[in-house]
Parts: sequence; structure tokens; C-alpha cells
Amino acid sequence: MLSNGINVCDCEVIHEDVIKDVKKKMLDEEILMDVSDFFKVLGDSTRSKIMYALDIKEMCVCDLAVLLNMTKSAISHQLKVLRDSKLVDFRKEGKMVFYFLADNHVKDVFEKAIEHVTE
Repeated sequence: MLSNGINVCDCEVIHEDVIKDVKKKMLDEEILMDVSDFFKVLGDSTRSKIMYALDIKEMCVCDLAVLLNMTKSAISHQLKVLRDSKLVDFRKEGKMVFYFLADNHVKDVFEKAIEHVTE
């Protein structure tokens, strides 16, 4: 055990079969970078609040702004980041634009994260 309380092996045994098996299954670097970027986007508390609100119900920018006590401009900026990351999508109804979580994968990952931190 290191002085910071992290457990590490005290031996120099290399498990070549384990390394070989995992190496065959490792994802491409580009995919892992995309996964990292996905979590970076969710690393902002404002975006997490927006995601949580949209997990409950689709909403327009004005409603999100009132809910989160922010300007429409600030909400729009954060929604653009979420849209660019394909985490939220929108639909138009006349002049109104309603935002919602992009798909069930996004919903599942977000809800699992909430479940994890609230255990």
C-alpha cells in the first residue's frame, strides 16, 4: 500500500494472458477520446441541471431560464454545447422550440450516474 492509501501489487508478476486478452478488446483511441469528451460535457453543473430538467420533461429556453434563474442567452449557450455533443435535441412547434434528451442511451447514462451518486 502506498502512503496515500492506494493498494498496489507488492510483486513484479506480469499476467501476460490478461494483458493480451484486454489488449485485443481495447477500443480505438478515438472512441475513448469521444467517451472522455462525453463526460467532460456533463462535468459542468449547469449542463447537468439542464439535463436533469430535460430528463423530467421537454422544455423551452424560457422555461429553463426561469427554472435555473439564468438568462436565456446563458441557457442557449449551454444547450448549444449539449446539442453539439448530441446529448439533447429539439423540436419546433410554431415559434416555440422544445428541448429534450437526445435518445434513450443518453437518458440511461444520465440516470445511472444519478443512481450511482445517490446510493
